[in-house]
Amino acid sequence: MKKVAGPLIVVIVLVVIAALMVIPSYNKLVNLEEDVDQSYAQIETQLQRRVDLIPNLVNTVKGYAAHEKEVIDNIAAARSKMAGAQGPEEQAAADSELSSALSRLLVVVENYPDLKANQNFQALMDELAGTENRIAVARKDYNDVVSQFNRRVKRFPGKLIASMFGFDEKEYFKAVEGAQQPPAVDFGNDTK
Repeated sequence: MKKVAGPLIVVIVLVVIAALMVIPSYNKLVNLEEDVDQSYAQIETQLQRRVDLIPNLVNTVKGYAAHEKEVIDNIAAARSKMAGAQGPEEQAAADSELSSALSRLLVVVENYPDLKANQNFQALMDELAGTENRIAVARKDYNDVVSQFNRRVKRFPGKLIASMFGFDEKEYFKAVEGAQQPPAVDFGNDTK
């Protein structure tokens, strides 16, 4: 009995030590992954808020600028893409396209002083500006949490625990290529 008890106690002690090392790392990975998911949900919430505001903005502009149909159609198309985008990469591309379309709309608005003075339009623009700020903050928060998670997944001993339990690196929310360039706006009004 004593021959079995000694090695059994050593095995039990080693299992307990291993568990005491693995459990906190595993729990930290779970917590960070939840933080990533929650942060991503915040981005989606703000993007949805913007998508919901756009029809009201477009309808207000339509009343003043009926002949600017192409700009309005581009916004509608970009909004549809945003609503159907899945994952950070697709959403970043759709977001860039929507932002570009909205900036072209703002150029159109400059041509209509009565529209700029309209209270409904101003309220919608204020809402949209606030939403754009919230989106920027949500993206930053998401990328910060993704950075923490990815560091934990890449470092030792987190790398071992992550690979044992199937934790993979998360994708950052990045701007699409060319997003740093202002959109080209051409209304075909060249007078030569």
